[in-house]
Amino acid sequence: MGSSEERVVAVIMVGGPTKGTRFRPLSFNIPKPLFPLAGQPMVHHPISACKRIPNLVQIYLVGFYEEREFALYVSSISNELKVPVRYLKEDKPHGSAGGLYCFRDLIMEDNPSHIFLLNCDVCCSFPLSEMLEAHRSYGGIGTILVIKVSAESANQFGELVADPITNELLHYTEKPETFVSDLINCGVYIFSPDIFTVIQDVSTQRKDRANLRRLSSFEALQSATKTLATDFVRLDQDILSPLAGKKQLYTYKTLDFWEQIKTPGMSLKCSALYLAQFRFTSPHLLASGNTVIGDVYIHPSAKVHPTAKIGPNVSISANARIGAGARLISCIILDDVEIKENAVIIHSIVGWKSCIGKWSRVQAEGDYNAKLGITILGEAVTVEDEVVVINSIVLPNKTLNVSVQEEIIL
Repeated sequence: MGSSEERVVAVIMVGGPTKGTRFRPLSFNIPKPLFPLAGQPMVHHPISACKRIPNLVQIYLVGFYEEREFALYVSSISNELKVPVRYLKEDKPHGSAGGLYCFRDLIMEDNPSHIFLLNCDVCCSFPLSEMLEAHRSYGGIGTILVIKVSAESANQFGELVADPITNELLHYTEKPETFVSDLINCGVYIFSPDIFTVIQDVSTQRKDRANLRRLSSFEALQSATKTLATDFVRLDQDILSPLAGKKQLYTYKTLDFWEQIKTPGMSLKCSALYLAQFRFTSPHLLASGNTVIGDVYIHPSAKVHPTAKIGPNVSISANARIGAGARLISCIILDDVEIKENAVIIHSIVGWKSCIGKWSRVQAEGDYNAKLGITILGEAVTVEDEVVVINSIVLPNKTLNVSVQEEIIL
């Protein structure tokens, strides 16, 4: 066990509006990290996991969204969890390691012995306390959460090779063109404060190289378009790859679920994973009753007719109204949605203030990786009575009075 003097700080990288274009049209309304999965904002799940870390003193959210977009959430979650949560806005994107380094003075204010770094757009069980125990035993600068995936999908992520006995990181490469390993980086880390020295060294070396280039006008012309800013430091290519094999970085393997949340389709899949996890971590959040099947979250302010059949894998947000005889399977229903009598929603996300008419169907095949694998209705979309919407994306403020299939309605 760690010393009672030990302090831990957590940093969650939330990105910014220049990213996440694949999350449209849902990101038109709300920053992606605040989009609800299993009834809770995406960023709420890693924050809740951080709350369980022994000796946690502070959680920082780092990104380049405007502060006002996170102010209300940060205030409410700090009060709810009784842990200080603070949003730190970058002046510009600095990279995953550069963003951490930007706020090093604030992060080190509490004199932490360990710093967790998490990416907001990953979905997993976040075994942070177990990682901390492993990190202490390894004695290195950092420990990376890793998972084994299929060889076919590994090249979409950072692939790595680790010593099977010591768990030392031996080799790391980001999205390689040829197969290296079926062990991948999960985007969850723990570091000692020495990480700041490592990041500073990368910046210093880059400045030195930039100064050298200025001596040769020909070389400057050749490399100007390829040179990264000295304060833009990537965790994977600039830190993990060079430190691999130097007894500085180690791995902790999870056997539980893990996914990356890049698209609305994956958010629907991850909502289901979190709902299933609630059975063990937060059973009080799951709905029950004769017409509820499997894992379902229903906000207390939502009104669901007793004859509506809900589940499995359904999340219903605030002030939604579900009519008599409605059938909901594998879907996210957002705030203030009305679903009228006998409507059917399957493998879909229904946007804020939308209205689904009587006997209408909004559905998809449920291929979470395909562009039109789930149906998405943006804000304030009206689907009139007896209209069928299949495998389609509908942008905000549209009215559908005829059926559509495999269309993007602009």
